[in-house]
Amino acid sequence: MRARRFGLTVTGLAATVALLGGCAVNEQGDAESELAGTLDGAGSSAQGAAQDTWIAGFQRANASVTVNYDPAGSGAGREQFIVGAVAYAGSDTPLSDEEAEGPLERCAEGSGAINLPVYLSPIALAFSIEGVDRLQLDAASVAGIFTGAIERWNDPALVRLNPDVTLPDARITPVHRSDDSGTTENFTDYLAEAAPDAWPNEADDAFPYEGEAAQGNSGIAAVIRDGVNVIGYLDASRAEGLDVASLAVGDGSVAPDADSAAAIADVSPMETGRADDDLVIDIDRATSEPGVYPLVLVSYLIACREYRDPDEGALVRSYLEWVSSADGQDAAAEDAGSAPISDALRERVQAAIAAIR
Repeated sequence: MRARRFGLTVTGLAATVALLGGCAVNEQGDAESELAGTLDGAGSSAQGAAQDTWIAGFQRANASVTVNYDPAGSGAGREQFIVGAVAYAGSDTPLSDEEAEGPLERCAEGSGAINLPVYLSPIALAFSIEGVDRLQLDAASVAGIFTGAIERWNDPALVRLNPDVTLPDARITPVHRSDDSGTTENFTDYLAEAAPDAWPNEADDAFPYEGEAAQGNSGIAAVIRDGVNVIGYLDASRAEGLDVASLAVGDGSVAPDADSAAAIADVSPMETGRADDDLVIDIDRATSEPGVYPLVLVSYLIACREYRDPDEGALVRSYLEWVSSADGQDAAAEDAGSAPISDALRERVQAAIAAIR
């Protein structure tokens, strides 16, 4: 197979997606390209809806390509990539430097792997409080609520943050994930970095305290939707119809939306000690930059720099070019509620993808 960077240009691909919208993920389009074959990936469940969108668009523009993605979880995706069960992985936690440079079954010997931040999503603090439809919190108050140090909605710390809101004298019911999740890891990472005095724990994908819990983002949403005086954390795309708190950042207050979530990548440095094309973001959770929402989930696609099979490398490169393109990011934002990566970050991501062989 002769590999072309795209079977269609990104603009042409986007037009094909619009023309053929509504097809199932596993349906093929009729737009032929020079690409052919099957591409298997696995990993992050948070990326699941976005992957469906990306796959549908890519297959419609490349009729002889099939892309499969199993949202088995970040840990499972990383393991499957390392042992060669899949050609690419999605993960809310990047490969470590040691893993990325270690033996990888599908990668050409010595080439290593790269982490590419292509999925950004704000984590919302959704609540249901009797008589209250707006709420501002800061990292310390969030930590206090979820450790149990702040027990009632009219606690002085919450009243101080919400002087124009009448908070009830009612017990707070915080709800956390019952399953290990990247959402929990990012949530606890935010608390550990932004409120270390109030949150005496390291980041972890397992929530460290007992209390009311629910399975998955959908479970958290259901508890909040049906409950009273409850609060929980969940992917913002699953918080539709729920009241959502804003966070105190610097001298202002920031709500979770696409622009404020994407902005965190531009004010945060890349993790030190990695190769220039291995783009792991060291998220500045304690930022005071105006308009930046620091409670975000950054999820990565993991790929070889060079594949043992050059045809597979061409497929991966072309698929990731579509995923990271402005049109691919916008499609995921519309269908999956993610935040498109910024132009500056896209430039770095696409430069790394262009070198995949």
